[in-house]
Amino acid sequence: MNLPKTPQEAHASLAAAFNTKNLQTVLSMYDTEGIMFPEPEKPVSGLQGWTDAVSGILAIPGTMQIKTVYCAQSGNIAVGRSEWSITDGNEIKVAAKGIEVMKQQADGGWKIIIDHAFGAEGFLTAK
Repeated sequence: MNLPKTPQEAHASLAAAFNTKNLQTVLSMYDTEGIMFPEPEKPVSGLQGWTDAVSGILAIPGTMQIKTVYCAQSGNIAVGRSEWSITDGNEIKVAAKGIEVMKQQADGGWKIIIDHAFGAEGFLTAK
């Protein structure tokens, strides 16, 4: 799968990758040197952490949809806010509001380096 050419395309590209149900296709969208929060307040890092997290998400039956709320870019770094869900028929399996940090690669494509799948949820409050 080709990387998105702009950070604004990252959410749609990521949903398309997840909907292939192919682990390597999804992992290619990420810079696995970064961090992912597959569950609230439970970050993972490193290739094995990302692999385990993505495999768990791929095990959820259904189709992923990601809507971009905003995407702000400064040079080769961008931050996006998303609303995403996985639905199976009419049943919502999981839905959340996320925050993603993207970094432009040497070839011009964009990868997600931080994926906080629940980062914009109201239950996350200052301590």
